[in-house]
Amino acid sequence: MFRGPLYQASYTPQFSGHETFPMRYGWLKKAYDAVAETESQGEVSAIFQKDRAVSRFGVGKNMVTAIRHWALQADVIKNIRDGKKMATTNFGRKVFDEQGLDPFMEEPATIWIIHWKLAGYSNKTTWFWVFNHFPNMTFERDHLSNGLIKFAADRQWSRFTPATIKRDVECFIRTYVAHTAGRSTAHEDTLESPLTELGIIKPIGKKDGFRIVRGPKNSLGDGVFAYALMDFWCRASSAQTMSFETIAHHPGSPGRVFQLDEDELLARLIKLDEITNGGLRWSETAGLKQIIRSIELDSESAFSYIYKDYLCQRSFN
Repeated sequence: MFRGPLYQASYTPQFSGHETFPMRYGWLKKAYDAVAETESQGEVSAIFQKDRAVSRFGVGKNMVTAIRHWALQADVIKNIRDGKKMATTNFGRKVFDEQGLDPFMEEPATIWIIHWKLAGYSNKTTWFWVFNHFPNMTFERDHLSNGLIKFAADRQWSRFTPATIKRDVECFIRTYVAHTAGRSTAHEDTLESPLTELGIIKPIGKKDGFRIVRGPKNSLGDGVFAYALMDFWCRASSAQTMSFETIAHHPGSPGRVFQLDEDELLARLIKLDEITNGGLRWSETAGLKQIIRSIELDSESAFSYIYKDYLCQRSFN
């Protein structure tokens, strides 16, 4: 049985930081621009100080905190020097710079990468737990909250309250599920999260019911899939091979995070030979189903495959 990072004794859970605001369009770009503008001027540490940031971003203090939180969690900016200063990341520069691949998040590839950053890493406990450990495909809000509260109690995580987890679950659902017509909601709350476009969680007929959509993901490009596999491989193993079982079911794996069924996952793994020019190759010999790699595992080479999705989309348009 695969257990993953949530079971490590050193793991520190996170159920807050977003101030109950789900990620919104434009936030990552705003955060990137603010840090990029001043990171070489020695003033970066003041960018998100509340009084200054309120006027810069044109939002309230709590929302400033949320913008910073999502930009950090999406790997667009990072803390440096013990958190006293911030800098843009390699991913942030490649995507959100003025000459970047997709500064205004108009491409599906960007949104899938953001989902990978949130749910493929264990930093955001609720996100990681739902996509990698939650055993059911359908749920209600309270069902999800109670399951996570029980999991936290079983792990003896003491620095949380049930109310905090319930707020985090609420934010999680609003991150992936579009606003439902007829629900009484303030105007600010009707602004959708870009991750609703993925359709990976959908409301179902019964009151407050939701379904995790497992199976093919038509908007998920082969380049992002290859990147995610290599990124996962970098963190999971140094071996030259990785089994189908690990890619499909290990917490933090592409199969789990993208909610791909085994048929869809197999189809994508078979295509890797062509996508990576033989760098990653599907093998099914002597009953062993696995990927064999003949390339080095590093973030730069992994990211190079993402360009294929952006180029394909631009050619199509």
